[in-house]
Amino acid sequence: MAPRSFWKGYLKLSLVNCAVSMVPATTESEKVRFHTLNRATENRVVSRYVDSVTGREVDEDDEVKGYQRGEDEYVMLEDDEIDAVALESTRTIDIETFVPKDSIEWIWYDTPHYLTPSDKVGEEAFAVIREAMATKSVVGIARLVMYRRERAVMLEPRDNGIVLWTLRYGDEVRDPNEYFKAIGLKKSESDYMQLMEKFIEARSTPWDPSIVDDPVQDRILGMIAAKKKGKSKKAAPKAESKGPSNVINIMDALKKSLEASKKK
Repeated sequence: MAPRSFWKGYLKLSLVNCAVSMVPATTESEKVRFHTLNRATENRVVSRYVDSVTGREVDEDDEVKGYQRGEDEYVMLEDDEIDAVALESTRTIDIETFVPKDSIEWIWYDTPHYLTPSDKVGEEAFAVIREAMATKSVVGIARLVMYRRERAVMLEPRDNGIVLWTLRYGDEVRDPNEYFKAIGLKKSESDYMQLMEKFIEARSTPWDPSIVDDPVQDRILGMIAAKKKGKSKKAAPKAESKGPSNVINIMDALKKSLEASKKK
């Protein structure tokens, strides 16, 4: 069953527009979540906001957002004041420009969403925009208010729909040169490279989503199931983590690694 859309609005390109719906492309609904309980009563423990100076509980009506300007100095903003800043991009994805698909590096990608037409009337306009981008191997760039902030978004044609990626803000991406430029540029010896390439070939497999399964969560679910049945199942003791020993001979290490992969 498809999840209910969390955003509805319009996709617009010049004079062409259509009604669309959007849902997050990823979910954490299957993630194991815990509540904090009072061990003595087994009742849930609830969180409450308290005044940091008086220690008294703050009523919900007295809670307000504040932007810190200096030490112990804040500018208070009410929810309706923040909502009043809403722009046209709150409900309209207006494609402003197109860029080559491979020109945006992965590091700018933030959160993916699935964009689909929300009624039969708009399917043709939606399909025209999607197919034109796919034919030209470009992605669309627009702006959209999401999570109370206006963000740049990227629209990528995918199968019969469009994947909308929110893009990171410029001040969120660190310059890789600050970290990588100090690494030496020494080239590897050809013998090492040949062995490493053989090792990579031996370990190469087709992509399978099971590769990114969470084994810890599976063990936790097993432990919960055992406790439900009344069986006490203790977690296996954590294996002592030993760091890799310093490799003196790279060639020997590569040969042993390749041999072990072939045996597998």
